[in-house]
Amino acid sequence: MIKSLSEKRILLIIGGGIAAYKTLDLIRRLRERGALVRPVMTEAAQQFITPLAVGALAADHVFTDLFDRQDEQDVGHIRLAREADLVVVAPATADLMAKHAHGLANDLASAVLLATDGPVLLAPAMNPKMWAHPATRRNHKVLVNDGIAFIGPMRGEMAESGEAGEGRMAEPLEIVAAIEALLAPVEKPLAGRRIIVTSGPTHEPIDPVRYIANRSSGKQGHAIAAALARLGADVQLVSGPVAIADPAGVLTTHVETARQMQAVVENLLPADAAIFVAAVADWRMADAADKKIKKVAGKGPPALQMVENPDILAGIGHHAQRPLLVIGFAAETQDLIKNAQAKLERKGADLIVANDVSHDSGIGSGGVLGGVMGGDRNRVCIVTRQGAQEWPELSKQEVAQRLAELVAERLKEHQKN
Repeated sequence: MIKSLSEKRILLIIGGGIAAYKTLDLIRRLRERGALVRPVMTEAAQQFITPLAVGALAADHVFTDLFDRQDEQDVGHIRLAREADLVVVAPATADLMAKHAHGLANDLASAVLLATDGPVLLAPAMNPKMWAHPATRRNHKVLVNDGIAFIGPMRGEMAESGEAGEGRMAEPLEIVAAIEALLAPVEKPLAGRRIIVTSGPTHEPIDPVRYIANRSSGKQGHAIAAALARLGADVQLVSGPVAIADPAGVLTTHVETARQMQAVVENLLPADAAIFVAAVADWRMADAADKKIKKVAGKGPPALQMVENPDILAGIGHHAQRPLLVIGFAAETQDLIKNAQAKLERKGADLIVANDVSHDSGIGSGGVLGGVMGGDRNRVCIVTRQGAQEWPELSKQEVAQRLAELVAERLKEHQKN
């Protein structure tokens, strides 16, 4: 991995919230990129994760107390602030935001924030009602006017049961991307490029309460959309029903059915590239019932008359306004390469990203079938007319980043030709 943050000194202030657990992964991601991470933990943060875990991952001392005799013998909070290239607060709670907006400094975290004259990045995390409260909105406005950078919060499910909305802390890789943008601005090889991405499943109604669908979570498609946006692309994401937040920096259109997805995609043409990650249902009801189909004891299930859904990938692959680059995904349970190669020819695609979603794939954990669909990791094979290239098992964010870079390379080649 490129050490994009080599020797950059990150002072990471960890606030007190359930999202604090994500900072353990954030520290690992920053260190992978060469950053030097120095952690500060609030008293509340220590109720969620331990200084021992944080210190082990950061390979540095964890600072917790404004009045620590050893740390403060040389005015430690001033030194911490001045020695950092960037101060990151994750999670930034409503309390920490309020303190910083009003210049309070009654603990180590708030004192460091008041003492720093360098860049500061906040990753808010709180209940949606707290984020929407007029006091928090005022504090956010004050901090933005003071030059504080923000990443998130994102929309999605909360830790509390039944709670959803805007308030989730950005994912670690999203925070890393924001840090890189502040400290190590990357080239934008996709600037000026318009790219369509489809993601998630489609839901094809049987009646008002039942539908045909698949197990796609949308995690891979959404990650790809976000990675393309980080490289400067104008990304148009067309998403089926998912339970994850819309990616930052991406215009998202939400649909339910395959026919709706097809219509939106075609209306978004022309585009430089189109990436079809969505797992579109192959079939739908010929005529969906307008009332719930009732079960009749002893009569068995009703016959469902099915018809084939439109093939969105093939339609764009052979379209009069075909993008320069058309990429499809193939989720297979057997004969991975053979099926992907057949799909490549049949659909008119430039390459197929094939992944094994069988029980025996042995990939990751947390998904329904072998950890792929619904999980956080993936192992894909890039199939082109020239052959197949296997990638190792990676997080879905890492797959997305690699694929975005590949898209940039392919579009650059087209430009040369």
